[in-house]
Amino acid sequence: MEFLNVLYHELISFLGLGSLLDMYHTGDYSPLLTLNGVLGAISPVIPLILLIEIGRAVIYKKFRIEDYKMPFLIFLLNRFISRFISIAAIAFCIGVLEKYAVLKTAFTWYWLIYGYIIWEFAHFVYHYLAHKVRVFWCLHSTHHAPQSMNLFVGYAHFFLESAYADVIRTSICILAGVNPPLLFFIMFIDGTWGAFIHIGENILKDGRLGFLNRIILTPSHHRVHHARNPLYMDTNFCNLLNIWDRLFGTLQKEEKEVAIEYGITRKLNPNNLLDVYFGEFYYLAKDIAKAPGLKNKILYIFMPPGWSHTGDHKTARIVKRQSTSRSPSSHLSHSPAGKEHPSYPL
Repeated sequence: MEFLNVLYHELISFLGLGSLLDMYHTGDYSPLLTLNGVLGAISPVIPLILLIEIGRAVIYKKFRIEDYKMPFLIFLLNRFISRFISIAAIAFCIGVLEKYAVLKTAFTWYWLIYGYIIWEFAHFVYHYLAHKVRVFWCLHSTHHAPQSMNLFVGYAHFFLESAYADVIRTSICILAGVNPPLLFFIMFIDGTWGAFIHIGENILKDGRLGFLNRIILTPSHHRVHHARNPLYMDTNFCNLLNIWDRLFGTLQKEEKEVAIEYGITRKLNPNNLLDVYFGEFYYLAKDIAKAPGLKNKILYIFMPPGWSHTGDHKTARIVKRQSTSRSPSSHLSHSPAGKEHPSYPL
């Protein structure tokens, strides 16, 4: 009976129904007049869309258990670890850095605009480093391992990645003067949109969202980000606002003639939790072990994925350049083959 009770509360927590059920049981709906009450009331939206996504796939006989199994297992693995580490990391950064903020902000609409621009920059920095520094790619690659796109992919992360991401994002935002209540509100918006842009093709076939594709980063942009095609490598690092991708030249739209290939480029067993979760750490350790000298060992940790002490680099930048030089159209469709490790950042 205790197990069923725990399972019930975990399900309610996952679906985000706690706030709504509390209001229903008490009959007190006054929290809906507050910001926290409204945020709690709309939190079930993404889990609900996920259930619709799965249900629609079942009805149309397009449901494949392998598309959801690995992200679900990773979610369960992280459930009782990652969130507590992340909360502690955020609290630590706020406590240590808030007194060094370059300015003070308030919870107003104009500071929200400022705060969101700063947040997107902080997210860009974290995400860019996650693709360009190999040890950080080891943390991030679990999220890119799934070979299809669905809302459960948004839950597939290595348990330490959220802490790494939140330390960078929180530190930049707090030092830039984004006050904690405003930051938490931005995190909610960003987290909700960040979950939604993983929506699968069976629910949203064309993820461009019409004219919005020219203004913000849509599910189409994020599908490109998860692609292993050379054309699409290392693009679309922002989450909602595309200003920093535009500024740094990493914005890439989905090309109609390019079929997106999801996943990472090394040979991967997508049904093996150890390979998906720890595979990149394994190959990094192998490269460090065989590297001559301390300098090369250190470089393997901090250089981009695909860097080699032999000079035979296979980084994403080189793969894209080689693919383009071989044929004007070759970079549009196929990912490189024949290399077992390391994977290229995607």
